[in-house]
Amino acid sequence: MPSQLTIKHPVEIGGTGLHTAVQCHLRLLPAPADAGIVFRRVDLDNFEIEAHVRNVARVSYATSLMKQGVLLSTTEHLLAALYSCGVDNVYIELDALELPILDGSAKPFIEILDRAGTHRLRRQRRYIRVVKPLELADGDRRIGIYPDDQFQVHCFVDYNHPAIGPQEIELNVDRESFSRDLAPARTFGFVKDFAELQAMGLIRGGSLANALVLDDTSLLNGPLRFEDEFGRHKALDLIGDLALIGRPLQARIVAHRAGHALHTQLVTRLLDDRSLWIETTEGPVPDAPAPASLPLSASATS
Repeated sequence: MPSQLTIKHPVEIGGTGLHTAVQCHLRLLPAPADAGIVFRRVDLDNFEIEAHVRNVARVSYATSLMKQGVLLSTTEHLLAALYSCGVDNVYIELDALELPILDGSAKPFIEILDRAGTHRLRRQRRYIRVVKPLELADGDRRIGIYPDDQFQVHCFVDYNHPAIGPQEIELNVDRESFSRDLAPARTFGFVKDFAELQAMGLIRGGSLANALVLDDTSLLNGPLRFEDEFGRHKALDLIGDLALIGRPLQARIVAHRAGHALHTQLVTRLLDDRSLWIETTEGPVPDAPAPASLPLSASATS
């Protein structure tokens, strides 16, 4: 039976917040068994905010957590890296209200986790194994979670843009597949939306160095790291939001044009209904096939 993991060595990284443009410093520290993923605002007397859906504050353009009025923003890229790498317990020290955007991907977080190493704890890992399906919809946006022996995501996007088009990714998620196929995929935005977003106090730290930027017809900065980098980044975001379950998943998640709001609604609804899942210490079936990331037809999720 798999054991819980933490990191072996403290590691740190710094950068600028995408939305706040505030310089911030982030440090990861080992944590004991059953601690979970816990943020500490070191600028506010080490105030702790657990990475759990009960602390979700808002989900517009980023996933933000809040506890007792203390805010923490843009958590999804780091959470996706930790979750996919199987890190169950870690303290995350941060000296600002937003995590650094770095290059817009999760690759820098994977790199510091590689430096940190992992330490096996004397406590069994507990999984959430989905036993009944759950589906949610909001107009043409859909998301569902289904029984599976692995942790698998299937993500479809279509931005009706000539430089993007329909993109679809399917992946059995583990440290290797995430690091190779999803972590380097960068966040993106559209020039036509910038004025409105900045009026809302968002993307003040955005630049061509930390996001893919598109005008009405083309990509302004490149080259792409993957032909379907946009779809891969949305799958990355999905995994970061699923990390708010607080346990590793054994399930297949299918997201069709979904975003942070539907992702976190799914997590909340799942945890609220104990008939949909069981808790188990039995790990994933080791010999199950792992599909590669593939662009599929848009009809595959219908």
